[in-house]
Amino acid sequence: MHVLVTGATGFVGGRLVPALVERGHDVRVLVRDPSRYDAPEGVEVASGDLLEPGSFEAALEGVDAAYYLVHSMQAGGGYAERDRRAAHNFAAAASEAGVERVVYLGGLGDDRDELSEHLESRREVERILADGEYALTTLRAAIIIGDGSTSFELVRQLAKRLPVMVTPKWVRTPCQPIAIDDVIAYLVGVLDVPETAGGTYEIGGPEVLAYEDIVRTVAEHVSGRAPYIVPVPVLTPRLSSYWLGFVTDVPTSVAHPLVLGLKNAVVVTDHRIDDLLDVEKTPFETAVARALGEVPSEPTPVEVA
Repeated sequence: MHVLVTGATGFVGGRLVPALVERGHDVRVLVRDPSRYDAPEGVEVASGDLLEPGSFEAALEGVDAAYYLVHSMQAGGGYAERDRRAAHNFAAAASEAGVERVVYLGGLGDDRDELSEHLESRREVERILADGEYALTTLRAAIIIGDGSTSFELVRQLAKRLPVMVTPKWVRTPCQPIAIDDVIAYLVGVLDVPETAGGTYEIGGPEVLAYEDIVRTVAEHVSGRAPYIVPVPVLTPRLSSYWLGFVTDVPTSVAHPLVLGLKNAVVVTDHRIDDLLDVEKTPFETAVARALGEVPSEPTPVEVA
């Protein structure tokens, strides 16, 4: 299958491209600056910017399926508007080019809850992409555990630097983290299952944990001790995000929307994907060890169910 990957320079895209090549797909990537992208052997590189109509449409020619992994939060404030425009531009161009399938990686979160700005932005992109004239497959995930994940790096630095943490009460919100190897297994696997075309699926690891449990586990790996965590109701996520700017290297513009999302439970409630793909889910402890380089990463076994 001829596949286009957008967001190929990112945390997920950088791992997805070689996995698709290994599966035997003809892969093309869309990047803004080809000179800064080290393409795996056999991967075709196209240049363009989804925020600039007319610059990227040629990359969609002859494509059977495309992965939409674009997210502009790292660029700072106004990310929701940029993501909205990019999604509209891509949906129109992919529809015009006759792309048959699009695969999107979004975020978990119950629509009945008041989603944070970050999660609502991911959901808005999903709705925009769903209006295209192709079959959209959406995978929704919570925090992804892996080296290079902004969310995981935030946790790692907190766990390493702070023996005591005063946190918002949302630190006890349930979360279902997933290993990056498992995310890649799902992303690659859905192309082999025609039944996933047009569907929305939730993916997660084998354990549901509170955020404080995630921090404690990571801390035990990086420092050999668990921090003392004190949840208090008066410390708002907004104040916490500014505080994180002082104790971590993660920019406040990135930490702020991530921390605001802590109030939303992000747990898999729909397990239909397990009836279609048999993914051997990585235990959380193993995922953390791989992310920290304690053990080598391994492709997650996946079979069509």
